[in-house]
Amino acid sequence: MPASSGNGTVTRSTLRRQIADALRDEVLAGRLQAGQVFTVKEIAEQYGVSATPVREALVDLSAQGLLDADQHRGFRVHEYTVEDFRGMIEARSLVTDGMFQALDGHQGYRELGDPRAAAAVSGLRRRGEEARRAADAGDLTILIGYDLRFWRELSVLFGNPYLADFLHRLRVQTWVCTVQHLRRVTDLRGRLWSGHTEVITALAEQDTKTARTMVAAYNAHSLGLVEGLAQD
Repeated sequence: MPASSGNGTVTRSTLRRQIADALRDEVLAGRLQAGQVFTVKEIAEQYGVSATPVREALVDLSAQGLLDADQHRGFRVHEYTVEDFRGMIEARSLVTDGMFQALDGHQGYRELGDPRAAAAVSGLRRRGEEARRAADAGDLTILIGYDLRFWRELSVLFGNPYLADFLHRLRVQTWVCTVQHLRRVTDLRGRLWSGHTEVITALAEQDTKTARTMVAAYNAHSLGLVEGLAQD
């Protein structure tokens, strides 16, 4: 992790965010596993930084539901249940449905059929294509990265930063829960959903009925996958 920026220093808030992002990536990659316990001191030594921004980063991740704080032992990677996952899927469905309703209602210039959104839609198609390639290859880490970027950029198009932040947090949580199960599977080729380009094509054409059907199938696929793996 870099210790300096263009002006020779990194503010504590920047370092805090960098550490939080790095640890979130560690959890998503499965290198920090569900139930694993670590201390502020261990993380500070790992990244070669002081304890203060590390503690703040860990508190941030706890607030996001990714870590559990233990006053005596430090922090633990949160262990999600299948019931947690069902709740996440339901919540994220409500958010995406609200996005689609906004598109149905032609609210503002940010509707995806507007020419001013064309560049963003093109970028979303590229994210979707990369996600498909990663899914076909069974590369979970690459898929997660493109999937999170895809949905983050899509939600930003609707102009509500609170909605975008909430959906991103939900998607990170669902991926953390999914990873806890998928990392035990040796070959993921053919098992990962990759319909991003079809969803953005439908939305760009303002065909929200088709987009809803695709997302519903995606959610059912994700839930069935996690439920099946949890029983193994």
